[in-house]
Amino acid sequence: MRALYVHSTRTGPQMGEKMEALKKAGRRRFLGTAAKATAVIATAPYIRTSHAAGKLSVGFWDHWVPGANEALAELCNEWAAKEKVDLKIDFITSQGRKLLLTITSQGMAKSGHDLLPFPIWLVAGQKRNLEPVDDIMAPLIKQNGGVDSIHEYLGKHDGRWLGVPSTPGSMMKEPCGRIDLIKKYSGIDITRMYPAGKKGDQKLIDNWTWDTFLQVAEQCKKGGHPVGLGLGATSDSVDWVGSLFAAYGVQLVDADGNIAVDSDATREAMDYARRLTAHLPGEVFAWDDASNNKWLISGRGSMIMNPPSAWAVAKRDNPKIASQLWSFSCPSGPMGRHRAGLPSHWGIWKFAKNKSAAKSLLVYLSQRSSAEKLVNASQGFDIPGFSGFRDFNAWSEAGPPKGTLYNYPPRDDQNVTIAAMPAPPAIANQIYVQATMTKMIARHTQGKQSIEKVIGWAASELEGFMRV
Repeated sequence: MRALYVHSTRTGPQMGEKMEALKKAGRRRFLGTAAKATAVIATAPYIRTSHAAGKLSVGFWDHWVPGANEALAELCNEWAAKEKVDLKIDFITSQGRKLLLTITSQGMAKSGHDLLPFPIWLVAGQKRNLEPVDDIMAPLIKQNGGVDSIHEYLGKHDGRWLGVPSTPGSMMKEPCGRIDLIKKYSGIDITRMYPAGKKGDQKLIDNWTWDTFLQVAEQCKKGGHPVGLGLGATSDSVDWVGSLFAAYGVQLVDADGNIAVDSDATREAMDYARRLTAHLPGEVFAWDDASNNKWLISGRGSMIMNPPSAWAVAKRDNPKIASQLWSFSCPSGPMGRHRAGLPSHWGIWKFAKNKSAAKSLLVYLSQRSSAEKLVNASQGFDIPGFSGFRDFNAWSEAGPPKGTLYNYPPRDDQNVTIAAMPAPPAIANQIYVQATMTKMIARHTQGKQSIEKVIGWAASELEGFMRV
């Protein structure tokens, strides 16, 4: 996925390019229809009222799951009718970087919508133009539970909240594996390790480490169904490698902006990546974000790391495969269990004409009933930012097999992170978009460069990012 995020679109790599690839590959298409993303802007019905609270113009991401836009518009219209606001809604596609261009141009012109979505790095990129929302975030956190550290990292800057976690467009990457093949080749029952609706076998969970993952990858390759983890330059590749590096405690740049890539943790993670790469399909260095989905859906693969889109497409195109797919937690490493999150936030411009109405709408969309409606509309694809919203039935009831998405929201001992965290976001964005981590692995394994030489190259790249 790259980043819809300052340099690209769609939370990671080029969101526009990502969406086009998804459409071609059938990725992230639910219920057998393509997402409505062909228009630059699809406008929802207007609400005309007595204007007691003025006018409000909002833009939202044009969701690729059919029905998701309608659910969001319905919630907004309910709020507008109650508050007597004249509301205009635009759904803005990410194709052709239209959402990114809209955000950038409005930030420069100091004019446009009152409220927009700001995926991944874009809150940081527009922090000088965004209205603080501490006054609504404090009570929302008290009401709905805390947020993952990744939301603070991306949505809170200089001690102030500048974004409210958005349910639409927020997702995570975790293993999605074949129940039958993993059990056949490695003896691990992933539904026993991470069952639906109850605590799993603690002994199995404690043993689910990156070392165990390596053994599973080796066994599945010998069985003719290798694990499919991309090592290209797009989001899915960057995200899983970011989870691996975080589990080993790797920091390319630390929170204070100091280059920290030259470390024992980096050497350990790089050596592990070399050993793991030997058991992956040979073409993974050329994979894009559709490749791993197709690998699993075709029946050739035993496991990938992805949101539920591969399962959803398999349910339509290859039901036999879908009935064997199960989402579960990432392996743990020396520094714990980490999974990749790609959150989005809603933000209000400082130059917005109706800030009070915009904040009122965000509070309404951040209620439990609203979040559940949005999750249901996305078929469980979207992950709310508040911890109190991780128990919706959409995940436990999904199937076949029933409960396949139960472990898609993070639970228990999992840390949610993003590649390059905790580097200052302006630098982390460059590390992410330039796929520095996957390039390090490629240089070591494909280019036959020593780890020391790769570390030196990475340090030079990081110095360049700091000068941008």
